[in-house]
Amino acid sequence: MTIKKRSITLLGAAALTLSLSGCGVFDWLIYKPDIPQGNYMEKQQVEKLRIDMTKEQVEYVLGRPVLRDSFSDDTWYFVYHYKSGRDASIIHKELIINFDGDKLVTVTGDYDLSEEFNTPLEESKLPELNMPEDAPLIPEQRPQANPLVEEKQTQPESLSERDEDKD
Repeated sequence: MTIKKRSITLLGAAALTLSLSGCGVFDWLIYKPDIPQGNYMEKQQVEKLRIDMTKEQVEYVLGRPVLRDSFSDDTWYFVYHYKSGRDASIIHKELIINFDGDKLVTVTGDYDLSEEFNTPLEESKLPELNMPEDAPLIPEQRPQANPLVEEKQTQPESLSERDEDKD
């Protein structure tokens, strides 16, 4: 009887060991969601920043910061943290914005600034369109005001008109 008990115990321990180690082996079969947290920012958003912008203008371009300094409202932190569920890779980006009063002074972090960052917003030029300025943007107009398609009567005839037609 002791041999039978030992073999059952050994078999149970082996099954338990295989089932616990199987979690790591078959981990790729289990769905794990991606976890994005914080402020996701495109490169184009950061390139819109200009020196001497107001806090409202910066908030309009980038959105609300994840963290504002408790002791001085002149430092804003934009943090983005992304953990992939498939391979557990992590992307972490930061953007720290400093103001002097209500005006943007410095920007540091993992994003590249525009070459025109040091040009104030009032002095910077807007992107140009590849269109001559003298050409007005008026839609083409048809020479005739008549409708292009004749409308057909879509409503059914009334019952009284049908009865009159039968008589």
